Amino acid sequence: MKVIGRANVRDLSVGANDKNTAKTAISDFYLSLPENDRMEIKERTVAFLVIPEATLLDITGPFEVFSQANEYLQAQTGREEPAYVLRTLSAVRGRSVRTASGLVIECEGTIRGMRDAVDTLFVPGVPNGRLAEYRVGNEVLQWIKGQAERANRICSVCTGTFLLAQAGVLHNKKATTHWEKCATLSREYPDVEVDHDSIFVKDGTVYTSAGISAGMDLALALVEEDWGRDVALEIAKQMVLYLKRPGSQSQYSSVLTHQRIDYRPVRGIINWISEHLHEQLTVELLAEQSAMSVRNFSRVFTRETGVTPARFIDKLRVERACRYLLDTRLSLKEIAVLSGLGSIDNMRKVFLKYMAISPAKYRAGFRTAFPDK
Repeated sequence: MKVIGRANVRDLSVGANDKNTAKTAISDFYLSLPENDRMEIKERTVAFLVIPEATLLDITGPFEVFSQANEYLQAQTGREEPAYVLRTLSAVRGRSVRTASGLVIECEGTIRGMRDAVDTLFVPGVPNGRLAEYRVGNEVLQWIKGQAERANRICSVCTGTFLLAQAGVLHNKKATTHWEKCATLSREYPDVEVDHDSIFVKDGTVYTSAGISAGMDLALALVEEDWGRDVALEIAKQMVLYLKRPGSQSQYSSVLTHQRIDYRPVRGIINWISEHLHEQLTVELLAEQSAMSVRNFSRVFTRETGVTPARFIDKLRVERACRYLLDTRLSLKEIAVLSGLGSIDNMRKVFLKYMAISPAKYRAGFRTAFPDK
């Protein structure tokens, strides 16, 4: 089975009447531009490096976000030219590249034949289990490094961050990758400031994202940079995604992350904490529940989880509050109480600490595309 590298957005299955109707609905964003500037909006070439054994969604996920953006922007502005020229470039000599899932991508060209200037480059990763033995040639790494020097934006998805690091693109920069490989990235590339939690990170012109689907979140963020928040939200709705998750949102649930802890007392207290988040939780109470002294409990809990009890509880409460904010119509006061954060002021303080965004802004920007029933 083959996937053709470039989709023609004009061939998407939209009825003629729908197209004509949509093209008359010129967006407020486009109309707000000075008339002379409307014709100056230049196409951005977004190139996707296709490497052997790549995780398929690392490529097709962001690709589809930009394809949907093209369709929406053409309909809203009436412009025939796509906002994004999407290119797939093989890292090998042939144009056919087999991905990790076995699906073959037939690329438009190769990195050796690429002559157009690239505005944005996406570099995919490979499955975590294949990363340790995975290698690309020096020619590919040099090409990535050269693009990083010339392109406006260079982006990685999941373990693609390792390719950027190998190419020397991440020297003294902040970056993220799949949570399971963050420690490996820190160990192998000590000059990189690794963010273990965020789903994507921007440092200058370099953008790195976490596991697989986070590449779509990053692509939506780039659409927002180019065309504004409203356009990004419309694309998210069309794709039935969260309405743009913030980059600072955690990659994973704290409870799920620590379910593999072998030490039974700590695993038991984690489950107990998740069931009593709405209550006042102190280290003394947790130590009593664990049948330990306060000092020993704090030491053992931090050793097993990697965080202090207080920080662990804060993160669990933020995660629960996020779910309430996205999935219910409860007031901020009700959510603060139910999640154990107590008051709106304290909830705001904790959100800013861990999420770099207020609860109200989180709810306004990141609710799901599905309306409440």
